[in-house]
Amino acid sequence: MLVPPLVEGLLLALAIGIVAGLRAMMAPTAIAWAASRGALPLQGTLLAFLGWRFTPWIFTLFAIGELITDQLPSTPSRKVPAQFAARMVLGGLSGAAIGYGIAAPLPGFVMGIVGAVIGTYGGAAARAGLASAFGSDRPAALIEDAVAILLAVLVFSAL
Repeated sequence: MLVPPLVEGLLLALAIGIVAGLRAMMAPTAIAWAASRGALPLQGTLLAFLGWRFTPWIFTLFAIGELITDQLPSTPSRKVPAQFAARMVLGGLSGAAIGYGIAAPLPGFVMGIVGAVIGTYGGAAARAGLASAFGSDRPAALIEDAVAILLAVLVFSAL
């Protein structure tokens, strides 16, 4: 049985929200690449800027910067208000972009936020568990980076 497009879109919005919870800039980066490649029709919407020529490149630089700074011991917890809010906003924005593709931007926005909350708290718990098991945070952080990248690529590929 095939999954209805609305359900599939909302699941993708949830998944991209989880990506935002893991790595905030990874989610809009994947969405910007999808929009710029024509896989996500955002022309004429409030999020059309995600498909502009240079937007994916700018977001890619931010995502790379986040991957680097996440390894630093001075990086604040993802659960502090500013970090948490950024993840929710970027997850919601990315989910809404997917939602535009299924004529449901508001449900996509909500699912993106829900996914960001799941990714933020679930990712923090998983990373803490892995760091404890490894006796070091670095391998746990790298595994989390890999999971975020893989999930973003899977969402991009499904669009």
